[in-house]
Amino acid sequence: MDRRLRVDFRAPEPSYKQLADQLRDMILSGEIGPGEALPSLAQMVTETGLSMSTVQRAVRVLVSERLVATVPGRGIYVAP
Repeated sequence: MDRRLRVDFRAPEPSYKQLADQLRDMILSGEIGPGEALPSLAQMVTETGLSMSTVQRAVRVLVSERLVATVPGRGIYVAP
């Protein structure tokens, strides 16, 4: 993954949605392919400045869309 995750705290769109949108775009464009891991929650917190709960909320959106699956203790992976 080459693109940096960024959140505009002044934007009207909620931060979790901005992050989910960026990750979704990276998945759908093939930048992060099937079976590949997303950055860890901790990495996303550090990179974006968001809270852990906000990052988790963004990931839950992608899980609900069946774009990613979480593997406890292993990470978050793009669905095949």
